[in-house]
Amino acid sequence: MAVQRIGLVVHQGRPVAVAAARTVRDWGADRGIACTEIDVWRGDVPRRSGQEEAAAAGHPDLIVTFGGDGTFLRGARIAAKNGAAVLGVNVGRLGFLTETTADGVLDALETVHAGRATVEERMMLTLRASRPLEMPVGMEALLCYGRGPALPPPKARSGGDREVGWGVALDVIAVNDVVLEKLARDRQASVGVYITGQLLAAYSADAVIVATPTGSTAYSFAAGGPVVSPYTDAVVFTPVAAHMAFDRTVVASADEAVAVRVLPQSGQVAVSIDGQLRGVLDPGDWVAAYKAPTRLRLVRLAPADFYRRLRERFQLADAPASADQAPAFVRPAAPVPADLAHLRLPPLPGS
Repeated sequence: MAVQRIGLVVHQGRPVAVAAARTVRDWGADRGIACTEIDVWRGDVPRRSGQEEAAAAGHPDLIVTFGGDGTFLRGARIAAKNGAAVLGVNVGRLGFLTETTADGVLDALETVHAGRATVEERMMLTLRASRPLEMPVGMEALLCYGRGPALPPPKARSGGDREVGWGVALDVIAVNDVVLEKLARDRQASVGVYITGQLLAAYSADAVIVATPTGSTAYSFAAGGPVVSPYTDAVVFTPVAAHMAFDRTVVASADEAVAVRVLPQSGQVAVSIDGQLRGVLDPGDWVAAYKAPTRLRLVRLAPADFYRRLRERFQLADAPASADQAPAFVRPAAPVPADLAHLRLPPLPGS
């Protein structure tokens, strides 16, 4: 893809990120490519929606993030609303979602601009709710202390159906997950969880998570959920510290919605989307998460390497009895057999 306009999302607390963003602006200036910093936090100005941020930046076709996975998710929400591709530059600790380092960002941009990069698409979630999400007065100051201004509650999607019973379509996407968690330490979140309208179970828990395959390696993983390949589409439901015998993850099909209703005996429940608090539910309210109609577009500089990334960044250890015994798999140079032709195969050596 020949880059026309770049949006920059920068973790201002990391000098390496600020310096790397400056080199990208210089790279763009040399080629007549406009670079605009977006999602800039100011305490006295409310944060804008993804569509508003993209419009203010002139609708960039590439968004580059400088930080860790949190900064990447900031850029991803804007890219997804604009149909842009997103390139993550890791200057954080884990950077599971990012693609390159600060030292390699200029080479990465040359690769993208020359059309040698690929774009990998990922499933996202969107929401319907029994009513528009709201933030109680004072809640933002309490829960977002020291983290910059919060995103506003998502608006109703324009043109969204409002038929009785189907709820309000919210103008929001989740790259990783939607989390519903207890608001008060002494009041559990008591919720009924429904898949395709059928009651799965009523949970009393610290939280429940509805995640994408991409988000299966985030909070859901930390709560004991499975790793799900990002090359598949699925909806992953994981309870957190459930007070019941059945506390296992359920992996639903991508065409199945997962709805969560707050039960009468529950305390209030906070709704977070990709780690950002976006509203609070009262008993009787519900939220349903389901596959979004659009997909996130990730820039990849090399063939897909999810499992190598998983092994390296989570520092997976081999069984002591098998350490150094598993040889590397080398793809044969012979033509691919017909019964394997439909599979995702490793690249040929040297490619």
